[in-house]
Amino acid sequence: MGYRLYAVRYPLPQPDNSPTRQLVNPLINVIMNSIVIHSDGGARGNPGPAGAGAVLTEQATGKTLHEISTYLGATTNNQAEYQALILALQTARTYQPDRLTCYLDSELIVRQLNGRYRVKHPDLKPLYLKVVSLVGTLPTQFIHIPREKNQRADALANQAMDRRR
Repeated sequence: MGYRLYAVRYPLPQPDNSPTRQLVNPLINVIMNSIVIHSDGGARGNPGPAGAGAVLTEQATGKTLHEISTYLGATTNNQAEYQALILALQTARTYQPDRLTCYLDSELIVRQLNGRYRVKHPDLKPLYLKVVSLVGTLPTQFIHIPREKNQRADALANQAMDRRR
C-alpha cells in the first residue's frame, strides 16, 4: 500500500493561510525531497566482466543529481544488478532524501526486494541484506521496468565494462 502524490502544476490563487495552501505545501516538500534511481548491472558472460550503472534524479524537477558507472570485475548478472543498486543507494543517502523510487529492469531482483520471491542463492543473500540495511526505514519503492526504459543506466553499466576500471 502506498500513497500517490500529485504536484500542483500551477499556483492556486489562495491566501497564504488558506486550507488548500496548507495542504499543498507539505505535499510539495515531500516531492521535493524524493529521489528517483534508475540502476542496472550487467555481466558479459555469467559470470564474467561486469559493470554497474545508475542515474539519480530529483523527482520534482527531473534534474540529474548523479551518474554512476563502475567496473565490478568478474561477477554474475544478478550480483551486478544488486551491486548497481547498492552503489546508487549509497550515493542517494548522501542527499538525505525523504523517499526513494528505484527502477530496475531485473524482475528477479525487484520481486526479491518486494518480498514476492525468496533470496535462495547464497551469493545474493549478503547483497540483498545490504540493500535492506541501506534502505532502513526510508520509504522506498522497487519497480520493475522494461529494459528500453532503463537505457541510460544500461549505457553506464556497459561503459564501465568497456573501460574495465
